[in-house]
Amino acid sequence: MKGKILDLLFKYGAIVLMAVILLFFSFYNPFFCTYGNLSDILRSISIVTLVAVGVTFTLIVDGFDLSVGSTVSLSTVVTASLMVWYEAPLWIVLLAPLLVGAGVGLFNSLLIVKFGIPDLLATLGAMYIISGVHRTYTEGYSIYNHMPMTTGGTAPGEFSDTFLWIGQGKWLGLPVPVWIMLVLVAIVYVIMHFTTWGRILYMTGGNEEASRLSGVRVKRVKLIAYVLSGIFASIGGILFTARVGSGQMDAGAPLLMEAVAAVFVGFSVLGAGKPNILGTFFGAALIGVLLNGLTMMNLPYYAFEIIKGSVLVLALAVTYIHAKKRKA
Repeated sequence: MKGKILDLLFKYGAIVLMAVILLFFSFYNPFFCTYGNLSDILRSISIVTLVAVGVTFTLIVDGFDLSVGSTVSLSTVVTASLMVWYEAPLWIVLLAPLLVGAGVGLFNSLLIVKFGIPDLLATLGAMYIISGVHRTYTEGYSIYNHMPMTTGGTAPGEFSDTFLWIGQGKWLGLPVPVWIMLVLVAIVYVIMHFTTWGRILYMTGGNEEASRLSGVRVKRVKLIAYVLSGIFASIGGILFTARVGSGQMDAGAPLLMEAVAAVFVGFSVLGAGKPNILGTFFGAALIGVLLNGLTMMNLPYYAFEIIKGSVLVLALAVTYIHAKKRKA
C-alpha cells in the first residue's frame, strides 16, 4: 500500500498540487482566474520555460548546465548594447545574441567533452566567467535609451517599437512571448518524441557506453545539447530585453533556480521519471502560478526565494525517493 501511494504521488502529485493551488488562489482572490491575470502568468513563465528547455537538453544527455542564468544576462546586455550603443539593424540585434549563446554552449562542451571536466564544475566555472564578461562589457551599468556613457555624451540609439513588440506586444489576444514559447516547446516536443535525433539524445543520456558501441557519436551529441542550451538561454535574454525595454545587468540571476526547479518538477509529471519537454513546461507553469498567487497575497518579494527553493527541494525529494524505490 505504501508503495502504491508513493507511485501515485510521483505520477499525479504535481498535477494535484497545481489543481489545489489554482483552486486556493481562485477562492482567495476573484481576479486570479481572470483572462488578464492568466495572460500575465503565461507571459511571466515564457522566459523561464525557454531557459528550462535548454537545461532539459543537457539533463537528457546526463549533463547539467549551471551557466544558463549568466548566459541570459550576457545576451540581454549584448542585445541592448547593439540597439542603444551601436544602432544596429534588427536582424543583427536578434542574431548576435544567438551566436553568443551558441558560443557559450561550445565553450561548455569544450570543457566537458574535450577536457573531461564534470558538467557541474565546468558550467559552474563558466557561469562565473560569463558573469564577469558581461559586467566588464557594461562596466557595471544597465543599458537604456540615451543613457550617459562613461566616455562622455549619451548613447545615440534607443529600443525600436518593432523590437519592443516582441516582448510587450500581443497577437490574437495572447502576448507575443507566449506564442514564441508555445511554438518552440511544440517544435522541441515533436523533435524529442518523433525523430531519430530525439531518441539518440535519450539513448546517450541513458547509457553513454552502449550508445558509443552502437555507433552514436556521443561527444557530438553532447556538444549539440550544450549549444542548444546556450541558444535557448539567449532567446530568453532577447525576450527579457524586449519585455523590460532595457539591458539589465543581472537579468538572468534569478532564472537559474526557477529553470532548474521547473525541470525537476517535470520529472514527476505523469510519472515520466526523466527530463521531458512537457514536464518542463508544466513545472514552469506551476512555479509561475504559485509566485503570481503569492504576489496577489502581498507576500514580500524577498520571501520568494524560500518558495522557489522549497519547490526545488520537494521536486528533488520526490524524484530521488521514487528512483531509489525503483532501483530497490
